[in-house]
Amino acid sequence: MAKWGQTNRLTTQHLASRGVDGIFGELAKKHDGNVGEIAGLAVKKLEKDFPGLQFRHRMTIRKSEINAKLKKIDDYLGQELFLPQAEIRPDGGLIEVLDDHKEWRVILVTEAKYQGKDIENISQGVLVGKNKDQDLMAAGNAIERSHKNVREIANFMLGEQHFPYILFLEGSNFLTETISVVRPDGREVTLHYDSGTLNRIDRLTAVNYSMPINTNLCENRVVTSKGQAIMLQAASLFTQGKGGDWDGADMLAIMIEVATTSIKVLASDLFNQMVLKSDEGRANDQGR
Repeated sequence: MAKWGQTNRLTTQHLASRGVDGIFGELAKKHDGNVGEIAGLAVKKLEKDFPGLQFRHRMTIRKSEINAKLKKIDDYLGQELFLPQAEIRPDGGLIEVLDDHKEWRVILVTEAKYQGKDIENISQGVLVGKNKDQDLMAAGNAIERSHKNVREIANFMLGEQHFPYILFLEGSNFLTETISVVRPDGREVTLHYDSGTLNRIDRLTAVNYSMPINTNLCENRVVTSKGQAIMLQAASLFTQGKGGDWDGADMLAIMIEVATTSIKVLASDLFNQMVLKSDEGRANDQGR
């Protein structure tokens, strides 16, 4: 699985080479940071790339549905539910494909988390803290709420061989390199990526077993411990590194790559639809 720098070039080149598909890149740039709208564009791109498949995009999934899926695996699972209307709402929703058994299978789940306004504050000359005399604000823990959604979708996909959950991270609390920001008065402030006061990426790597970030981890990894195989469901964490805003085209390219990986994993359950659609296409061509 390629790191994002490599993936970005390959996927972007692929999109550009598809003629009309270049339009999607232009559209994406108009929706910077809105992961829900970019996910909507991803559905349209997938419909073009896989005309034999049927997709749907929904923004919520009920806890009752998750429990029902768990009980299909084992009756002991999915028993407790105190709020029947409880639901999970990832920022970008869930994209699913209809398989040969008429079941909807998840191929992409996306969230975007922003935390840390230090770069913006410094560049605008804003001082923070109780006495408004500090350049940097100690990072909070709001992003830790992301763990719940990741865990809930992992429960829903417990019986799958893939886990297409993407967390897009942006803001100064997700730096992966040290940067300097200049205040309006000319003073330079250094933000160290390895500062415990600032960085919060380590609070999220629990959802990917501390495997590499900026990497497509969609295919479940099987590890062995004491002779027993364990299948890991890992979220894919993507960060800009320098704390900047995500470009919509970059987000779209990552989404398409992960969704395509899901489709490859599910290929044996999508075969009949692809064949039927191909036969329909040939019949239509012959009838013209």
